[in-house]
Amino acid sequence: MTYSNHRNRAPARSLLSSALVTCLMLGAAPSVMAQSATSSLRGQVAEAAAGTEVTATNVASGTMRRATTRADGSYSLMGLDPGTYNVVANGQTQKVTVTVASTATLNFSGAPANGSTANATNLDTVNVIAPTLLQEVRTSEVGKTVSLQQIQTTPQVSRNFLEFADAVPGLIFTRDAKGNTSLRGGATNSDGTNVYIDGVGQKSYVKGGGVAGQSGSAGNPFPQLAIGEYKVISGNYKAEYGQVSSAAVTAATKSGTNEFKGETFYRYTNEDMRAKTPAERQAGQTKEASAEKEYGFALGGPIIQDKAHFFVTYEAKRFDLPVTIAPDGAVGRAAALLPPEGAAGLGPASQPFQQDLIFAKVDFEPTDNDRIELTFQDRDETQSQFSGQTAPEAGREVVNTDRRYALRWNHSGERYYNELMVTHEDSFNNPTPLTLANGITYTAPDGTEDRTVVKIGGASALDSQVKGQKGWSIEDNLTLDGIQWAGDHTIKMGAKYKQIDLYASDAAQINPTFTYTLGDPDFPDSIPYKAQFVKPVTGVSGVSGEVRSKSKQIGLFIQDDWQVNDHLQLNLGLRWDYEKTPSYLDFVTPQQVVDAIYSQDPRAAAGQTYADSLALGGLNIGDYISTGKNRKAFKDAWQPRLGFSYDLNADEQHVFHGGAGRSYDRDLFDNLQLETTKLALPQPTIYFRNPSTGTCINGQAACYDWNPNLLNGIGNLQTLVGSTSNAGLEVDLLNNNLKVPYSDQFSFGMSNQVGEWLTDATISRTLSYDGFAFTLGNRYPTGQFFDDPRLCGGTDPGLSQAWSCNVPGFGSLIIGQQGIKTRATQVLLSAQKPFTQESGWGTSVAYTWTTARHNRDINEKYAFDRGLIEDYPTIRSNGAPRHRLVVTGSYAGFWGITFGGKVTLATPTAVNDWYGVPQASGYDLPTPQAAVPNANGKFLLGGKIFGYRSVDLQATKTFKMAGDTELYARIDIINVFNFDNFSTYNYVKTNGKLQASYNETGDIIGTPRQVKAEVGFRF
Repeated sequence: MTYSNHRNRAPARSLLSSALVTCLMLGAAPSVMAQSATSSLRGQVAEAAAGTEVTATNVASGTMRRATTRADGSYSLMGLDPGTYNVVANGQTQKVTVTVASTATLNFSGAPANGSTANATNLDTVNVIAPTLLQEVRTSEVGKTVSLQQIQTTPQVSRNFLEFADAVPGLIFTRDAKGNTSLRGGATNSDGTNVYIDGVGQKSYVKGGGVAGQSGSAGNPFPQLAIGEYKVISGNYKAEYGQVSSAAVTAATKSGTNEFKGETFYRYTNEDMRAKTPAERQAGQTKEASAEKEYGFALGGPIIQDKAHFFVTYEAKRFDLPVTIAPDGAVGRAAALLPPEGAAGLGPASQPFQQDLIFAKVDFEPTDNDRIELTFQDRDETQSQFSGQTAPEAGREVVNTDRRYALRWNHSGERYYNELMVTHEDSFNNPTPLTLANGITYTAPDGTEDRTVVKIGGASALDSQVKGQKGWSIEDNLTLDGIQWAGDHTIKMGAKYKQIDLYASDAAQINPTFTYTLGDPDFPDSIPYKAQFVKPVTGVSGVSGEVRSKSKQIGLFIQDDWQVNDHLQLNLGLRWDYEKTPSYLDFVTPQQVVDAIYSQDPRAAAGQTYADSLALGGLNIGDYISTGKNRKAFKDAWQPRLGFSYDLNADEQHVFHGGAGRSYDRDLFDNLQLETTKLALPQPTIYFRNPSTGTCINGQAACYDWNPNLLNGIGNLQTLVGSTSNAGLEVDLLNNNLKVPYSDQFSFGMSNQVGEWLTDATISRTLSYDGFAFTLGNRYPTGQFFDDPRLCGGTDPGLSQAWSCNVPGFGSLIIGQQGIKTRATQVLLSAQKPFTQESGWGTSVAYTWTTARHNRDINEKYAFDRGLIEDYPTIRSNGAPRHRLVVTGSYAGFWGITFGGKVTLATPTAVNDWYGVPQASGYDLPTPQAAVPNANGKFLLGGKIFGYRSVDLQATKTFKMAGDTELYARIDIINVFNFDNFSTYNYVKTNGKLQASYNETGDIIGTPRQVKAEVGFRF
């Protein structure tokens, strides 16, 4: 199979740009376009004979669904696209709106009403007459729906539609200093999330980030113009949701209608429309040039009236984002010791990014019982990445592409509904260094280890990669309705098969990195103290710098929504997932490595093998040596999903809800592939002697004399260590019994409808297990992980990890295993008053209280502070702040101006690092610990209690023109009060305690005060 990184896409961009110019009069009126997702409408028709017809006609598209009443007058309409419908039964007509992924209740009285809708009810996310979004009350799922009205009126720092999930309790949307965005739930990272577009998961199987293409990206996963509304589920999802252990987002896209509707927009900001960043203020310089341009169009309309429609949209981003290059907070003072070329790498910089997004859909309804949809989506982006301690020249360019097709056939029967989907995806991520040259890293000691001050020159060889996924799937879901036994049952069952080719290459033979230390009394700063470079392994079979694996996935589920009576509903589900990844299962540990591990440990007494030394340290290396036949795919991913809702008065005004369930995610291929690629193209690290003492820094054993000629090509470094030698080359091994990360979720709460207000209070508990991590396998001959480095060839006494106790004839042993655990308890409070034309305003309030602990930083998969992951202490999580409040609102004001606002407040989030604990030997033992930075901000009342504050406002003026056409102008002011929301920290490690404070010249979360101007046209 041939894999491509899709770099040559410029003609497509030119074509799309031309299309935008010619389509300025086109777009999509999102307030009336139909959606594409499945919802259900059910209820009672009083005094109706069995077989009475009930019809629902979509107001926008003219499509119709039919059902007949049962003997008791009940009916069920399944497979409804979210939207507004005229529902007719027994001579009565009611106009209702159903929302995405919901079950709505609509009852009809016995007397025909001649089409009047005045007395129609609004139950279970059905809104009568006006298309106002209401929360689904009778459900055990924990989550909220984000309406199109909220998408259109809430201030927005990016056009990433997931940003609005930030207003759902338990969810956090973040834009970092590089413009990269992420969405995470609970106290975990974004890897556990999944986004479903029209029911199709967008999961990333190779890299992190949850959604394919979203790892370290400033782009959007999907064009916002194509989103109609979406539902965010933070816990206790039903059995149909797979490959998710955190938050699930299910979105409905827009479709064409019986009228041609269009929209185009252009959004802009630059450095003149923002305040200075903290780094720019500190440097006393003018603002770094920056700009953000976003533009796009959408068009939808009929192909055949009431039968077939089309919808197409295009969105583009062209950014130059301001970033800050600053030293690690623990060694910030060392910046004064940098040479001129190193100091020049610090300070503000501008990071370019560009993205093009396309979505197209054609739908066709040949009968009232059938709907066929064909969709296409394409993402193409290029981004230069640098920030933190990495100067622009040492950054990398990332080409990110994602292309998907989906064909869907929905069929409705009298008492059943079937969905058949076939999909194809092609998603690749390809970083390359911006500069081909030696990399130079300046570090400084912080008391225990070296921390980075700045990186200049070329990016690491590890920044030259190609990783991606390509394949197809078929899925069928069948819903059976009207099954009566001790109540009413709606049973949904489904099966999915997916074949996906996973690909990874992890490094290239370029850009060796030389590291200098500043201010270290034991080593001069005129020569590097170490170098890292790529050296191909020699004489080892069965390894390759590229890995391809044909993964096969199976998912099965069954869900019974059991309406026991008018008060009690039970949601009983069971899911099973299975994945077979041949590159892991069939891997054979090279015999040369096996022989080395079971050979004499050169640092131990005669007869003690290296495997014996590992065993003394609690590591059974046999659990990591693969024969190609002793690994089995994980088959125990059984996931019970149980929930209930109890309607206190059977009127959906006060409903208790709760549930318990298990959810399995998956192991990222980015971790699994390292067993092969690391050994094929390892990156050994060698150290250089101090010319004055003849020793290497920290007593390292892999010690060589420095020669300036080593700067003249990677071949000189490879020759230095020996062209036929594998000494110093890293060996990565994975546990033979890898499981799959999962979470157990529990919740209990109460939802209320009080007038127009919708409230909810929920307590949730999430226990996450089997997170993946790499640890250092090396052990001293004593079996200890920490010991005197002289036991493994070091020259200086101390207490350090066994970095020099390498596999005989190779380098360090890195083992992949599971064992990261997270415990999180959250109180989720929300109140929502939906916007209505009658009241002219709407608001939402979301408060989250979190207490969470884990045994490893949520953003780190390498854990070298302890020998085994289970040896790590449980500390406070850095996944979520203790308190977080998000308030949004919209108001139809004077002169036809619509105002919107968002206030976000959060207390400081803990940071995870380590501190030295004095030992009897007189040396310090590095020990993981959490610290909470002192709050630096106040808001309205109280003192400095916040770590994050932002007040965002927007105003939109619409100018009505002839017919249904209109122009609009919009202003967004992000971070109105210019609060500094710092994201980097300074550390103090004294008296056996870790203390942290914000680095007030470093990067920030979000942006400084910024004005965004937008104009658009609709018809």
